[in-house]
Amino acid sequence: MSGGKWDHLVLLYQECATQGSIAMHLPHKGLLRYEDHHRLLLEMQHGDRWHFLLSLKRDLRGEPQEGAQLGWTRANTMEVEPLERRSANGEFSSYVYPRDFGSIPVPDAWAGYLSQVQEIASTRVILIAFINIPLVAIVLNILWQLLVPRAKTDPPVVFHWIPIVGSAIEYGNDPMKFFVTCQAKVTVCLGPKGNNFVLGGKSTVFNAEDAYTHLTTPVFGHDVVYDVPNEIFMEQKKFVKFGLSTDNLRAYVGMIEQEVEDFLRNDLSLSTYQQNDVTAWGSFESVKMLSEITILTASRTLQGSEVRGSLNKSFADTYTDLDGGFTPINFMFPNLPLESYRKRDRAQKKMSDFYVEFIKRRRSGGGSGQHEHDMISALLDQKYRSGRSLPDHEIAHIMIALLMAGQHTSSATGSWALLHLADKPDVAEALYQEQLKHFGVNGRPGKFRPLTHEDMRDLPVLDSVIRETLRVHPPIHSIMRGVRDDVPVPTTLAAPSSKSGSGSYIVPKGHYVLASPLFSQKDPKIWRNADAWDPYRWNDPEGVAMMALKEYSDETGEKIDFGFGAVSKGTDSPYQPFGAGRHRYYQFAYLQLGTIIATLIRKLEFKTTTGIPEHNYHTMITMPKTPRDIHYRRRHFD
Repeated sequence: MSGGKWDHLVLLYQECATQGSIAMHLPHKGLLRYEDHHRLLLEMQHGDRWHFLLSLKRDLRGEPQEGAQLGWTRANTMEVEPLERRSANGEFSSYVYPRDFGSIPVPDAWAGYLSQVQEIASTRVILIAFINIPLVAIVLNILWQLLVPRAKTDPPVVFHWIPIVGSAIEYGNDPMKFFVTCQAKVTVCLGPKGNNFVLGGKSTVFNAEDAYTHLTTPVFGHDVVYDVPNEIFMEQKKFVKFGLSTDNLRAYVGMIEQEVEDFLRNDLSLSTYQQNDVTAWGSFESVKMLSEITILTASRTLQGSEVRGSLNKSFADTYTDLDGGFTPINFMFPNLPLESYRKRDRAQKKMSDFYVEFIKRRRSGGGSGQHEHDMISALLDQKYRSGRSLPDHEIAHIMIALLMAGQHTSSATGSWALLHLADKPDVAEALYQEQLKHFGVNGRPGKFRPLTHEDMRDLPVLDSVIRETLRVHPPIHSIMRGVRDDVPVPTTLAAPSSKSGSGSYIVPKGHYVLASPLFSQKDPKIWRNADAWDPYRWNDPEGVAMMALKEYSDETGEKIDFGFGAVSKGTDSPYQPFGAGRHRYYQFAYLQLGTIIATLIRKLEFKTTTGIPEHNYHTMITMPKTPRDIHYRRRHFD
């Protein structure tokens, strides 16, 4: 263009379009519109009109063929002059009219139209790639599984459609169904022997730190749990065990009972109970209530009076943000640029500073009698075998780990137990009668003496309720380990379809192995009516349940000191509610659950109108899906 005149007009025509597509950079004061499928009208402000005609050669069926033509004409004239095709670029062609169009004002904006058209083309390419690349990846992944030869010692691969993600979605939606399906096809080992292979292996080969540190370290903090070598973690567990002395456990029972009773008297969700009416029914959301009770009782006992006194809205918000970083998405993708991740990191720093402040105050004040039973008091003077003292930030991070991990497992198990008691009123009544028998005061309705640590050991109905709940709903359905060296699978565990000459597979270094307490605890080959919640199965001292429990605790069998005191190995048992081997520890959780359930059953009757919810496997700890409300009624007047 020169002198305000068009030396030539450039149009781009997309030849693959059925109706043709004209791309133009419009003048600011011009209007380009379709008149019909083959005609465009360019109308300038001063009244000149230019028609650009698109002519497509078509076959007998009306389908467009190659050889599209473009022409131009002034409005109200019949003569059409063709435009010349100058060049082609990909699926676009450039057409020009080589003679002067006449004096038409042309804004400078026309100069950039070609680059904009190229941007449009680039956007289309990106969109096409966005759609097609995943499809190509899926096809290649399927071909790789079906056609590419694998080493005979490689464990079989479960067929999956999506690369990288693999079977994670199917497994995450329903792990039990996934395991059963795989067992019929390709899985090498499941059940007690498979669990023993994984959980009973050496930590130098099957390593928990490699499997979990990316999830736990941003939440718990550095230098504790899975952020340290296994031998250091075992020493830290020994420090915690020191804090769970018999004297401390005795003191905890009364503290937990008092917290539950205070909750019943004061929490707004239990207003029906607080009316002192034995005929009115109220309801509560099971997970919400048990979560609150669990954190209150844990803070009163393990965490200390300072933490219990600081349970306000600010603490609750910090806890919620930190808890938001303890999800399956964080396990899969530990460092996404999302606000929930930033909230997690800010909350971890705030929570850590919160504990360090109390610890420094304890050290400077020398402690007092009111702190003698909490975990901070037990950890203050601990030293590693090397002689190094336990620093303040490590104590703070251990306390965060105890708060987070304990709260999830206890609240989940407590919720499931109450839901089953509401669904089985005969079991709830048997549990209440057991409380009357052991703790009733002279037959006075609603009067019980306080629970004690010693008495809690001799309550078979309560034990059966907790054990059966943990069997049907283990808090952690799968336990993973990172593989640090090539590991042969014992031939006794290899599937009959093994293609290797020896019938054995080798798990390669850098892969992961998984044990599933859920599978072994609901295996119909081991348990009668495996899916049914039946506490009475634990009454038979020679039955499968009690034999599994004896094997799990193995009081007379093999003992191993992993660094925090000798414990039974327990990895061969089909009952492993808290895992097995070096990472098993459940004394406080069991005591906390028993005291909470016993206190609630003394005060309340339960019923449910919706039955037992399905499992929500989309959380790190297996929770009940909604609806999960429980209806309750006060048993006795105050």
